[in-house]
Amino acid sequence: MSESESVETPAGPARITWRRASRARLVLAVSHGAGGGVEARDLHALARVLPGRGVSVALVEQPWRVAGKKVAPAPKTLDVGWRAIWPALAAAGAPVVSGGRSAGARVACRTAAELGAHAVLALSFPLHPPGRPEKSRAAELLGAGAPTLVVQGANDPFGRPHEFPEGPYEMVEIPDADHGFAVPKRAETTQEQALDLLAEGVARWLASIEPRD
Repeated sequence: MSESESVETPAGPARITWRRASRARLVLAVSHGAGGGVEARDLHALARVLPGRGVSVALVEQPWRVAGKKVAPAPKTLDVGWRAIWPALAAAGAPVVSGGRSAGARVACRTAAELGAHAVLALSFPLHPPGRPEKSRAAELLGAGAPTLVVQGANDPFGRPHEFPEGPYEMVEIPDADHGFAVPKRAETTQEQALDLLAEGVARWLASIEPRD
């Protein structure tokens, strides 16, 4: 079962679709990237698995997506929307893990410290534009200021796992997967296996997070 709510933000209405755990010890709030919505395969996998592990999942659609626009606004506007959504997430009554895929992961990292996020989940963190490793966004990831997990496809052109700098975060690598965690049909890893690895890796990490005073 899922339920949706609209949240007003300075950038327009946002939408939260909840997949609630019966007794939630955490809330995982995850937003989409700049080129898609909350129907992304990785977000769908987490929403399917985590409520059964005691984690409520809040799938967050940024205002531009709710408005039907095809192009994401500037990062500052994305951050404005995320900040405005945060009180509705915190009202669920459990510590909130801030997360997202791609551009949504950048938003989560940039705002985690100021919002008091319990932890950060970065799915397909876009370390750099494809073919432009000199345009690194590592500072956003390294500055999250909370326990952080990066889940990255081995063949992600926005940053393969070996390209990431050392830092205070954990990494789960998904074999054969690209930026959207799609795997080629002839890969040793099947699509189902890739998503299972992703969901189980996130579930284990969330289970390891200790409550903070």
